[in-house]
Amino acid sequence: MTWEKVFLGVLLINAIIVGLFFIAFGQLTVKRLRRDQNTRTALGIEFISGGDIVSVAQALALPRSWTKKLETGPLSSLYAKTNLLLEHTTKFDRILAFMFYWLLMSTGLSFTVLAILNLVGFFVILSR
Repeated sequence: MTWEKVFLGVLLINAIIVGLFFIAFGQLTVKRLRRDQNTRTALGIEFISGGDIVSVAQALALPRSWTKKLETGPLSSLYAKTNLLLEHTTKFDRILAFMFYWLLMSTGLSFTVLAILNLVGFFVILSR
C-alpha cells in the first residue's frame, strides 16, 4: 500500500466523520436556531442549502476577535451574528460547532494539499 492510498484513506474517513457532524450539528443546533424568531435572521446568508450550518459553526468556532472583525467588515451580512448565537446556544452546541468546523476545514485543506502533492509528483518520488 502506497503513502498516497494511506493519506487518501484517512481523508475519506475524516470526510465521513465530517458528514456525520454536519448532520448532527444541523439537526441538534441549527434547526433549533432556525425556529427561534430572534435568531432566524442572524444565521448569515445561505447561498447553498446547508450553508447556514457552516456559517453558524464558523461563528461559534472562531475566536471572538476574528468574528468581531468579520461582523464589522464590509461583507458582514454574509456572516452569522456571534453574540446573539452565543446567547441562544449551550456549551455542548459550541463544542460540537468547534469540532465540526475545524474538522471540516482541515479535511478540505488536506484534500487540496494531497491533490497538489499528487500533481507535482511527490508520491512518485516517495515510491522509489
